[in-house]
Amino acid sequence: MRRQVPVHLQDLQLRFYRTNGPVLPSQPLLLPGMSAAGVLRSRRVLQQLLPGLLASMSRRYSLDVAAPLLRTQGYVDGSWISAASVFPVLDPATGQELARVSDCGPAEAKQAVEAAHRAFQTWKGTAAKERSVLLRRWFDLMMLHQEDLAKIITFECGKPLQEARGEVAYSASFLDWFSEEARRIYGDIVPSSFKDRKLLLLKQPVGVASIITPWNFPSAMISRKVGAALAAGCTVVVKPAEDTPLSALALAELAEQAGIPPGVVNVVPCSRDRAPSVGQVLCSDPMVAKVSFTGSTATGKVLLKMAADSVKRVSMELGGNAPFIVFDSADVDLAVGGAMVSKFRNSGQTCVCSNRFLVQSRVYDRFLDKLGRAMDSQLHLGHGSEPGTTQGPLINSRAAEKVVHQISDAVSHGARVLRGGARLNGSFMEPTLLADVTTDMLCTQEETFGPLVPVLRWSSQKVLTRLGSVPAGYFYSQDVSQIWRVAEALEVGMVGVNEGLMSAPEAPFGGVKQSGLGREGSKYGVDEYLEVKYVCFGGLKP
Repeated sequence: MRRQVPVHLQDLQLRFYRTNGPVLPSQPLLLPGMSAAGVLRSRRVLQQLLPGLLASMSRRYSLDVAAPLLRTQGYVDGSWISAASVFPVLDPATGQELARVSDCGPAEAKQAVEAAHRAFQTWKGTAAKERSVLLRRWFDLMMLHQEDLAKIITFECGKPLQEARGEVAYSASFLDWFSEEARRIYGDIVPSSFKDRKLLLLKQPVGVASIITPWNFPSAMISRKVGAALAAGCTVVVKPAEDTPLSALALAELAEQAGIPPGVVNVVPCSRDRAPSVGQVLCSDPMVAKVSFTGSTATGKVLLKMAADSVKRVSMELGGNAPFIVFDSADVDLAVGGAMVSKFRNSGQTCVCSNRFLVQSRVYDRFLDKLGRAMDSQLHLGHGSEPGTTQGPLINSRAAEKVVHQISDAVSHGARVLRGGARLNGSFMEPTLLADVTTDMLCTQEETFGPLVPVLRWSSQKVLTRLGSVPAGYFYSQDVSQIWRVAEALEVGMVGVNEGLMSAPEAPFGGVKQSGLGREGSKYGVDEYLEVKYVCFGGLKP
């Protein structure tokens, strides 16, 4: 058995600023499964990986954005409201408090639902062209304030600024897309078997929609849902994640500036403690007709039960364990590039992030070598606002602890650590590459949500029949027949063939079975907020 060698981060002079100044880890970190030589190699890699982190963590950071965008109150019926208490929003890179936000409870949630219900009576009758114009105006304002919106994402989510800019553009693209779809919600005329009647199919908005969003894409997950809802003629109450409410409130400010009427968009931020009671209102109130949720499968099941009593329309984008499959026929360089994009975007914290890497035997060693080299040269840890940073922190300490646990479990079952393996200060985690991974390890059974790449070697395609139902899957092959066969066989909602980044406003996004219900984005995204009403117009005379 290999000896575990402690690595003191003091030796690396890694310093981290919190609100009270520099803090160093109080205990040594272990790189499980590494020999002394392996630790020395890891230190060299750290010195390459962390130049931005070592420099950037020696100073403080401040969120500097235009005052109107940095909102800290709830937004209900066109007004900014305070709650009886507040909760802190922290920079996950430093632990520094960014703001104190109104901690809305069931009373504020009920108030928002009532406001949305009142506004719906007018909004549903608004001309499609008018809804289109307002959504487009909201899009224009988002792009006008792209830099400030990106800074908010970086500071409350930890995402590197360049990625945050990309998220703002991606988020705005849904408002652009649905501003156009608002004018393309068509009904049907069905030919009747009888001469004296016409059969008409009308598409009508379902009503008030509760929008419950995650922290990993604090802007895009809102616009993808809200854009479709407003285009259809629905009104919304948004409950953002407790870690990232500032992005949601900034979007509400821009919605108001765009001229979207009071009550059409409402935002009720709340702390983790109040989330269950607020969620109860949003999922069970009889005035709510639709619930849209993005988050874990476990939480999704709880919300489904709440919504079931009043038989609400529900769409859910849930957790996944996305496979990344590399066949012997693959272009290995292309596969490595796809793996880097798919795995390390937002430090591995995406809903469709590749979680299990299954590489066929003939290209296994070559893939590992090239991927390791790419990680060494392309990944740089640091505060998201620092130029050159590609990997920020995980959202909180619990997220980092989960990754460490999965690494320890894998090593205890025989996996080898080729890159990384250590938790750094705060919630920073070394990008980690594991070899000799097997299917009995936690990292292949659970969603990681962190920068961990577990690579399994396979020779028999039987292993591909046990992948389960997940939101997305990726595979690399140059065999056209194999591509069609595998793309149809994978039990997923989305397939990336020789591509690691496939999200687009024009394409439907969603999972299957326990990984999701319904679709977001695309022309199908609007359908989630519409009812089809059949009108039989009889008694017609020739």
